[in-house]
Amino acid sequence: MKDSGHSIITAESCTAGMVAAVLSRADGAGEVLHGGFVTYTKDHKRAALGVSADLLRDKGAVNEEVVRQLAQGALRRSPASLSFAVSGVLGPEKDEDGNPVGLVYFCCLKSGAEPVTVREDFGKQDPERLLQLTIGRAFDLIESCAKSQV
Repeated sequence: MKDSGHSIITAESCTAGMVAAVLSRADGAGEVLHGGFVTYTKDHKRAALGVSADLLRDKGAVNEEVVRQLAQGALRRSPASLSFAVSGVLGPEKDEDGNPVGLVYFCCLKSGAEPVTVREDFGKQDPERLLQLTIGRAFDLIESCAKSQV
């Protein structure tokens, strides 16, 4: 992040702040990490980051539109130049909307650019393994987004 000249804010659901926690462990984190939002419930996604109540009611919390709105809301509420958002189902059971275990959506958004969203279906696995896979994919996306010229 430091090399790219960006700072970051996270908006996390299924990872419950773990991405921000890992980022905070890096040397120089205080220069690039503004913090993170843990928005585990639909109500908190709406209240904290402005995710559309209609969207959450009609399509649930695990989809491309929700992660895009999470990333946009976090970026608007922070001086960071880049936001990262994640929402998914890490198990052990499907979510309240019937989304399967292993389905995760990611979004990275840089100020002045279009959001980059990624859908992953890791399949039904142990919740701890799914958390590891999700955090690993998160860092791949964050690095790619920070380095891109767009």
